Amino acid sequence: MTKPSATAAVEVAADPATAFRIFTEEIDLWWVRGPINFFDSARATAMRIEPGVGGRILEVYSLPDDVLELGTITDWEPGAVLAYRSSVDDTETRISFEGLDGGTRVTVVQSLVQGGEKAFYFWPNILHWVPQWIERRDVPQAPRELDRLSIGLYYEDPAGAARWLHSVFGLGSWDKIPAEGEEPSWIELHVGSAGILLFKLTEERRGLDHEVWVYVDDLDAHFARSTANGAKIVSEIHQHGYRRYQADDLEGHRWVFAQARPTMA
Repeated sequence: MTKPSATAAVEVAADPATAFRIFTEEIDLWWVRGPINFFDSARATAMRIEPGVGGRILEVYSLPDDVLELGTITDWEPGAVLAYRSSVDDTETRISFEGLDGGTRVTVVQSLVQGGEKAFYFWPNILHWVPQWIERRDVPQAPRELDRLSIGLYYEDPAGAARWLHSVFGLGSWDKIPAEGEEPSWIELHVGSAGILLFKLTEERRGLDHEVWVYVDDLDAHFARSTANGAKIVSEIHQHGYRRYQADDLEGHRWVFAQARPTMA
């Protein structure tokens, strides 16, 4: 049974009016451009919120007017409330901005509408990006973008490994380091703009505890070339937020090739 709602809250070092403006006008700067943070990561170039009731929350692609509407705004009170009805599932989301001493509490409540069945409760995994951005926004910078090369590592306890790598090796994340008791399905650490992806080690992965990720401009052409020249295709092209395929090289090393976004250098 689908749960009826999900709630998340953060405190930010900005007054409610500023926090609201940052949330809405700077969404493309605080939104982390990871492979699973878009509905179509291969084509996404930006995130955008159109102001006012009736405005849209958009995942923007490379062509003019080529967008995915994520929701339509139903309540717009700068410094107080932003609410929208989702266009991609059966939820309504209300974001409130409550003034505190020295800042604002931003609370998101995402609820399944009556009679609804489909819900993508992503806000608890995303809202913490806002205070992270506010802490560093005084330094002019473009949206963070991953390099073309990443590495995937498989662990019995990926969350525990992330905490260890963070505390012992000092590795950080554009997202967050999982707390005790958290078991996210996707953990992404970063060294500069390079990604280190941590996954669950399963029996079928024994002996293959790491893999290389390469983002290419034309995934279909790359797949055709790999297939024609003798690569062992482990999984053909498929999409789950990002398009990718997996192949083994001549000595059995695992490679993942993914479609690069237009914004990747």
